[in-house]
Amino acid sequence: MGETGNTSFSGNSGFKRSSRRKTAYKNYDEKLMDEFIDNQLGASLRKKNRTQKDLEKETETEAMIALSLGFPIDELLDEEIKAGVVSELDGKEQNDYIVVRNHILAEWRGNVQSWLSKGKIKETVSNDYAHLINAAYDFLLSNGYINFGVSASFESQIFEDTAETTVIIVGAGLAGLAAARQLRSFGFKVVILEGRNRPGGRVYSQKMGQNGKYAAVDLGGSVITGIHANPLGVLARQLSIPLHKVRDKCPLYKPDGAPVDKEIDTNVELIFNKLLDKVGQLREIMGGFANNISLGSVLETLRQLYAVARSNEERQLLDWHFANLEFSNAGSLSNLSAAYWDQDDPYEMGGDHCFLAGGNVGLIRALCKDIPIFYGKTVQTIRYGNEGVEVIAGNQAFQADMVLCTVPLGVLKRKKIIFEPGLPERKLAAIERLGFGLLNKVAMVFPHNFWGEDLDTFGSLREFSHRRGEFFLFYSYHTVSGAPVLVALVAGEAAQVFEDTNPISSLQHVLSLLRGIYGPKGIDVPDPIQSICTRWGTDPFSYGSYSHIRMQSSGLDYDILAESVEDRLFFGGEATSRQYPATMHGAYLSGLREASRILRATRARQTNTRKSIPKNIGHTAYILLGLFKKPDLVFAEFHFVFNPSSGDPKSLGLMQVTIGKSHNESNGGDKGISNQQLFNPPLQLYTIISREQALELQQVTGGFKNKLSFLSHNLGLKLMGENALALIGNSLISDIASLRRGRGRSRIIAA
Repeated sequence: MGETGNTSFSGNSGFKRSSRRKTAYKNYDEKLMDEFIDNQLGASLRKKNRTQKDLEKETETEAMIALSLGFPIDELLDEEIKAGVVSELDGKEQNDYIVVRNHILAEWRGNVQSWLSKGKIKETVSNDYAHLINAAYDFLLSNGYINFGVSASFESQIFEDTAETTVIIVGAGLAGLAAARQLRSFGFKVVILEGRNRPGGRVYSQKMGQNGKYAAVDLGGSVITGIHANPLGVLARQLSIPLHKVRDKCPLYKPDGAPVDKEIDTNVELIFNKLLDKVGQLREIMGGFANNISLGSVLETLRQLYAVARSNEERQLLDWHFANLEFSNAGSLSNLSAAYWDQDDPYEMGGDHCFLAGGNVGLIRALCKDIPIFYGKTVQTIRYGNEGVEVIAGNQAFQADMVLCTVPLGVLKRKKIIFEPGLPERKLAAIERLGFGLLNKVAMVFPHNFWGEDLDTFGSLREFSHRRGEFFLFYSYHTVSGAPVLVALVAGEAAQVFEDTNPISSLQHVLSLLRGIYGPKGIDVPDPIQSICTRWGTDPFSYGSYSHIRMQSSGLDYDILAESVEDRLFFGGEATSRQYPATMHGAYLSGLREASRILRATRARQTNTRKSIPKNIGHTAYILLGLFKKPDLVFAEFHFVFNPSSGDPKSLGLMQVTIGKSHNESNGGDKGISNQQLFNPPLQLYTIISREQALELQQVTGGFKNKLSFLSHNLGLKLMGENALALIGNSLISDIASLRRGRGRSRIIAA
């Protein structure tokens, strides 16, 4: 029997509602793109010789490309309007701007390897439109629509006004890495704090196998869902990584291993699609009431009402499609909102679903290049205020101008990060309402490929509805992984049960299913060389796989979660993407989006040179001074106050240190004040410190300077003035003061 391991990796790994028929919408394809590129060879030299018909065709093609990237045909994006790209809306200038903008987008997509300069555009567009070139180019560049990715030519700093601005990014997943690279190209100083010992977050390629049979297997995010206009496809082109189209052929097998009758399969798939169509019609009638009802309950009611899928085989087939739907949403149908579960459908990326040769680790490695990442830094606290931000990870404090939080929604739901001040109520409510579900996998490397070279997927039906998501779909990675690999997916309620199942038992179950399918064909199914069972639900850095809209929630909650707080605290990740949630490209695009927001916030702040001080800072500083009149712990020049309601060694308190005291005063000697003290009074500085750290500091020998050195180099704490502490520690100061007023306290004074 092959080795079975437990890991904690997760992500979006497959089709987005692949079995469902889609509403058709315009999108360009690679053939269209190739034709456009061919026509452009030498175009700048022949521009004047082209006919009006040629120009109209080119303009139409460029409009199609822009449309596929999310730009309307004859309107501006809201962001473009806010940026003031034209002086007057709905006129000739706007029409001309749109043509120029589309041309720039098409030029960039035509050659994503090289930096597209403004000068290059001016070679192909008349100087009469120079002001529109500037407006369109600057907008597209700063918002991450052009010149993004991993090409070496994108490393130069292009914005001088951001050179001194620092940003901390929490999380080295696709969102964090995309933002980091984009911010660096904008000239920002960036650092990433990552809790894991590797980058990628929920995108993880594991090397599996032994004895020469090695494979790169994606245990988390795996499938690029729709290659057209997908930014991950751009990265693959920049890196020259081959893509393998996931072929449509997907045979299904009954619980006993027998193949499903093709006619019955076709009929049930038609029923499934009609049921979903009926759900859409019903919610139009019900309006907002549909948000109080689950998709699962509506589908079951309709199934009974129309008396469809009545035989065991039909019901099992319908359950398979339901399981596929749960896989796409990482959630049980009983939790999904009947009203908004598919709100992102109009934005779905068109084109083939693809595997990346060698796994998605190729993208992650390229995105990490030259980015400063600190691993093993689990963030506990994020403080933000007018003067900047402070991020606490373990016993280290990191300070910067702004912070971008890209942790998964599951981590936010568990309140694993404390925000000071607390997050706005509307954001907390959105975090609570949105769903965050589970997908698990059993990955297996075999001695040889026994399932055939012509299959990328095949499915297996379950006997009972509550187990429909259990190993319902198999992915074959033999074309891209380097060895014979099968991955069995576990979705819906079964994914949660899987978390608590012994991995040996899970593997045996999968092998019995495979032997039931291939044994009657005379094909021997060998034991795998190695196998891995994922455990996403218990992963402390994700607590699940990806987001969905459950009852009482809507697409608006994605927007709320994406909102920044005071232009200091920003949020990214797939759960902040209303258009592309639950996808790898959604996470990546959110990183580009947040880099643009940080750029705008920085420029807006620089237009006002006056520092904004909170109105209550004086009051907070006054409370702070009052607290230290009765410290809880004192030694030498160090004074401490702590939360009187908690004796936890990890609980945070405040420290005051006095710099510049005379030797006599600090040791209780002469209380007289010298002339030097009168004109150079002692300086009082502060920091936030835990009880445990305070006691460590107390044990340091060698005098005052040694203690200060230990505070900085060993504990990673920085001293600050009372106003700075009042900004970032306002909540802690208020809490301690309030608790002191509320009840008596025991004081601990040490010499």
